[in-house]
Amino acid sequence: MIRWEHLDTAPIPDGGELKLMRRGAEYSIMSGATELMNSRLSGSEEALATLSWEALGGRSKPRMLIGGLGMGFTLRAALAVLPAQAEVVVAELVPAVVAWARGPLAGVFDGCLEDPRVGIREGDVAEAIAEAPGGYDAILLDVDNGPGGLNRDANDQLYDARGLTAARNALTPGGVLAVWSSAPDDRFTARLRKSGFAVEDKRVRASRSGRGARHVIWLATAPGRPSGR
Repeated sequence: MIRWEHLDTAPIPDGGELKLMRRGAEYSIMSGATELMNSRLSGSEEALATLSWEALGGRSKPRMLIGGLGMGFTLRAALAVLPAQAEVVVAELVPAVVAWARGPLAGVFDGCLEDPRVGIREGDVAEAIAEAPGGYDAILLDVDNGPGGLNRDANDQLYDARGLTAARNALTPGGVLAVWSSAPDDRFTARLRKSGFAVEDKRVRASRSGRGARHVIWLATAPGRPSGR
């Protein structure tokens, strides 16, 4: 059996750390003993992008914010469906994750960071949301294992009432807030509705093959009619 090799460790702002692991051609990003992502399991992260695009209804020049670079599965899936005039901003809190994407994980990313539609912002996605009222057609959040804020207590601000109001204000009319989670959370669904969103939650498999754990994606649509752009 091939053993896991520890490639690198990166501190998380405000505490904790991420570890990049490799076993043969397989990669894993860990927080403590918890695996956050694995290069073999990309189905639900890809669905985060494709379901969001379907919910938007085909805007010609969409602007999308992705919170969390991870292994690039959501970004690659978004680029596969978005039109040529789209703009995708990826906010990644941990600079080392961006370095991994251009280093040991370059094969997994397959050049997607060089796509002219993509801009990388090293920093907190909450700041990107707060700075752009009405600035995004879609906001996709995969910065934790769900609304519980497992990795960083400050992530709770994304999922509480104030954070959800900020996300709604950062969206264009009819824009979509999509949130990935490893498990259901009825209280979060209720907070989304109370914040003025129309909400669907989708259950998707972790693996492209349709096997593995079921993850949850909330699709929360902001009020108002889209401008048609």
